Amino acid sequence: MESSTVSTVDNQYIQINGNDAANDDDDDNNGDLDLGADEDEDSALVWAHQNQKKMAIAMMMTKKKKECRKYVFACAIFASLNSVLLGYDVGVMSGAILFIKEDLEATEVQLEVLVGCLSIMSLLGSLAGGKISNIIGRKWTMVVAAMFFQFGSLVMALAPSFYVLITGRLMAGIGIGFGVMIVPVYIAEISPSNSRGSLTSFPEIFVNIGILLGYISNYVFSGLSLHIGWRVMLGASILPSIFFSLALFIIPESPRWLVLRNRTDEAKVVLSKLADTDAEVEQRVVEIEKAASFDGGDNPKSNCCEFLNPSPALRRMLVTGIGIHFFQQITGIDATVYYSPTIFQDAGITHNKYLLAATIAVGFTKTIFILVSIFLVDRVGRKPLLYVSAIGMTFCLFSLSITLSLSRYYFKIAIASVCANMAFFSIGIGPVCWVLSSEIFPLRVRAQGMAVGVVVSRLCSGVVAMSFLSMSRIITVGGCFFVFGVASVLSIGFIYWFVPETKGKSLEEIDVMYRNGREGAVDTGVTGDIELEDVDPLIVHRETEKV
Repeated sequence: MESSTVSTVDNQYIQINGNDAANDDDDDNNGDLDLGADEDEDSALVWAHQNQKKMAIAMMMTKKKKECRKYVFACAIFASLNSVLLGYDVGVMSGAILFIKEDLEATEVQLEVLVGCLSIMSLLGSLAGGKISNIIGRKWTMVVAAMFFQFGSLVMALAPSFYVLITGRLMAGIGIGFGVMIVPVYIAEISPSNSRGSLTSFPEIFVNIGILLGYISNYVFSGLSLHIGWRVMLGASILPSIFFSLALFIIPESPRWLVLRNRTDEAKVVLSKLADTDAEVEQRVVEIEKAASFDGGDNPKSNCCEFLNPSPALRRMLVTGIGIHFFQQITGIDATVYYSPTIFQDAGITHNKYLLAATIAVGFTKTIFILVSIFLVDRVGRKPLLYVSAIGMTFCLFSLSITLSLSRYYFKIAIASVCANMAFFSIGIGPVCWVLSSEIFPLRVRAQGMAVGVVVSRLCSGVVAMSFLSMSRIITVGGCFFVFGVASVLSIGFIYWFVPETKGKSLEEIDVMYRNGREGAVDTGVTGDIELEDVDPLIVHRETEKV
């Protein structure tokens, strides 16, 4: 690509400066007749021509870099559409259970099972997805995820009874488990190191968009008849899943997975769209092959044995990956999202319309602040955002606990505390959890390592979702949030001791960092804009070719 770029620029240069080039040739042919020409003027002209060529090449390379960034950005967006499905389910179920309870005469325990079973089933989907993605690829695993979710949503919308509704939700849970596990892995594997953090935050953004759409759907369809309203709410999720399925035919397969399957030529074709130059393509292929070779190849037996008896490096990775997923969920975020109407009821709001309107405010807050995280994660780093998130959530959770315990009529403070808690979650541990867990594991076990983290996440989410209503009857809603606040305090210590900073490092460099056992084990450069000095080697290379 470097050579082709220079050739293109040479042709443009000759067309633009053809007359000067012809004059230069005439001067060369008649050099013997004009030995007294001004050498300083000729030198200045040569210098000007070289600088023009450098600037032209720099502009071409900058244009190529922008095109690559746009392509990676588009791939990340299309892949992240899967996360809308999870977000929509979380958001819509918070309001739908109000109507399902009345229409199907469901008990409180049944509602807890209905809400939490999706997380438990997605746990199994994540476990299976890690292995399946290594066999059929990252892209086609996302296709399978969308198909499961579509079928599950259709069954839920048409369910004649509570048990059929549960069956559809279990099917949707498998699809969500596949998608939640594989999307961050896919994005991490196609992204350059200097923007990987922001790009792997995209799934969390689309989760928030899905939650907001679910809240809005609840509000819009709440006026329909009792028997029809909740079915339309749940069935509407088929539309984004169909759009996501179509988008998957546009994006490429992960180049790292292609290399892992010895399809190097296909990987180079994909990398040529993701990398700036041919040299960078070759360098990234070599790094991936080296990492895969160092990991011992794609041996399923080796993978299982390594997780059962992990090396010190993998053990450190597992502690980070499992721990960050554990604290993301055990601090009660899914209880806040799934049961926000119940929380606001406890705070003193009684009318369903007002309850659903308050949840929309929560959804907007969560979505806005996740956008803030995108701009900061690759600038200030992962750990600073985690610290801000954990400390802020701690104060908000204790504030909500105190507010709900003192009076039922401080609903404004309760709404503010819930929104602030959502904001701190979305700016830090919400997206950064997925960023870290998708980049810390080596290539051969990346999907399985991510799956382990997702299993912990879904397990904790299911436990919280399936126990919140029962626990709130025992220790009150305020007491539940006090427990979540204590968990948030513990997360601060975990971040300090067990989470390294990975900003600016390639996936292969992060692997080396964990193997060396210290955070500063790898020195990395920062990729900036192209300068004229960067073009000098290309000029020399081109002139050598001419000779």
